[in-house]
Amino acid sequence: MDRRTVEFIRALRASGIRISLAESQDALRAAAVVGISDRTAFKSTLSSTLVKERKDQRIFEFFFPLFFDTNAPPMWDMTQQLNPDQQDMLRQTLQSLMGDEQALRDLIDQLMQGRQFSQEQLDQLAQQAGLDNAQQMYQQRYFGRQMERLAGLMLLREVIDQLMEQLREMGMSEEALQELMEMLGENIGALQEQLNNYAGSNIAQNLAEQEPREPRRNVEDLNFQHLTEEEAQRVRDEMRRLAAKLRSRASLRQKRDKTGTLDPKRTIRHSLKYGGIPFELQHRTRHVKPKLVVICDLSGSMRYMSEFMLTLTYMLQDLVAKARSFVFIDHMVEVTDHFKAARPEDAVEKVLTDNPRGYYTTDLGYSLAGFFKEYIDSVDSKTTVIMVGDGRNNYNDPRLDLAEQLTRRARRCIWFCPEPQPMWGTGDSDLHRYAPLSNGVYLVRNLRELSIAVDNILTDG
Repeated sequence: MDRRTVEFIRALRASGIRISLAESQDALRAAAVVGISDRTAFKSTLSSTLVKERKDQRIFEFFFPLFFDTNAPPMWDMTQQLNPDQQDMLRQTLQSLMGDEQALRDLIDQLMQGRQFSQEQLDQLAQQAGLDNAQQMYQQRYFGRQMERLAGLMLLREVIDQLMEQLREMGMSEEALQELMEMLGENIGALQEQLNNYAGSNIAQNLAEQEPREPRRNVEDLNFQHLTEEEAQRVRDEMRRLAAKLRSRASLRQKRDKTGTLDPKRTIRHSLKYGGIPFELQHRTRHVKPKLVVICDLSGSMRYMSEFMLTLTYMLQDLVAKARSFVFIDHMVEVTDHFKAARPEDAVEKVLTDNPRGYYTTDLGYSLAGFFKEYIDSVDSKTTVIMVGDGRNNYNDPRLDLAEQLTRRARRCIWFCPEPQPMWGTGDSDLHRYAPLSNGVYLVRNLRELSIAVDNILTDG
């Protein structure tokens, strides 16, 4: 059982659950104390020692029965349920439909006697289906279906209606037909479940044996524009730790800046009245919290990046004097109030729900016009405007005049863009035209670059 438990742990690790060596040892010791006689207690013991995050519980629940459930699905022994005449009638009818192939005859007898597939049969079907090559759990259903086809179960499913009709013509009563139909269906379903469980168990074993596999990419280096849903969730989970790190940096800077930074030029100039002796040290103005306006593109290619930017902005709310947030695809919408009423993660989810992807295309120029018409009062000479987008405008009017006015009105206007400079101006990109009208462009493709960009803005106040 220890070996099976170790294989189970390796499969969990290969599927993305972080389990240390110490935690593995704890699980083995705890399982040895609890024992395997009580399945519920054994399962709870492994779960409490191996699963640390709620999202990992689903993976644990998926793999546990594949490693530790040995009970085969129950089947009906039809030889005990049908009288000899009915049995003979059924056998004759099935063989007339199936032909003389020995494999199908054996399957018919197996169904009638309610016997599960033997280990030898399972291994043979698995080899024919190529199950040894399966390395991902999503392949379970495919290989289960392949084994069903090789075993002849699919063919049996197809001829059941014909079987019932012929038995009816041979004089079998409707009551017996109904009973037979139910038993056949349950037996076929039990064999299908056995094959599917066997496929899943073998794929899980393959996963366990392939460890150590190539480690997953560092979450901070995952490209926002090419995230899977699993990777996006990893980035979301990392956001809180990143916010804490940025907050610690800001706190350290503020501690150092309690008296401001020494200003040598002002000190020398001020000392002239004392004959050049610096009796009074002069300091630069201390760090001031920035006012932010964040404008995010919610089109398909930018959706994840905008989600993470909004989440991080409001996780760092205490480091910002004031923040207002806007999103757009083809028109501008303010979402600041969402973050006043809910936690950042919940607020972002509502923003994405209220502004879904659609058949409309990105139109930054029109969105800027809407911003100037309704929200331009949010920008003044102390405001840092952050444009989160790739500058792709679907060949619409970019309204460069409004982009220039926005930069003039704000303290500064900065772009967070996921595309490197060689891609600016390609296709429908207008970023090569927006960039000269702004105060700079940060290349932000992943969480690491996003944290650097945000930290630089907070540093500069």
